[in-house]
Amino acid sequence: MTDVSKYRLNHTMYRVRDGPASVDFYTRVLGMKLIQDSHFPEAKFSLYFLGYEATSGVGVAKSQREGLIELTHNHGTESDPNFAGYNTGNGETGGYGHIAIIVDDLTASVARLDSLGVKFLKRPEEGRMRNIAFIYDPDGYRVELIGQ
Repeated sequence: MTDVSKYRLNHTMYRVRDGPASVDFYTRVLGMKLIQDSHFPEAKFSLYFLGYEATSGVGVAKSQREGLIELTHNHGTESDPNFAGYNTGNGETGGYGHIAIIVDDLTASVARLDSLGVKFLKRPEEGRMRNIAFIYDPDGYRVELIGQ
């Protein structure tokens, strides 16, 4: 018999147009670490697992981690002028919403993201919720930033 109290959310998968560009965004812009990457040239795709430092010890296996993002890059989409992009789950069809990241200083984070040219959906001063912001990743997926 299985014990559901031991279940944990391991990762969420996004399809991305350009794997290296998305890895750069999540590592350089959002500070995640590349935990593992796997490339399957014969099948024409690559997988990138990213997340923040493990809190349960150094060298924690990917399969034992929580809160990772898996970026799936189908080779060729990055240079295909007819590629229309992936459905981010937002817009007219709705459905999926976003991931959320807690930041230590929302004002400083917004200023840093501005200096990096990151596109915002919502800034802290917009709307009623002043302790959050929303940005877009390179594929248009939404990332919520929550100030502590």
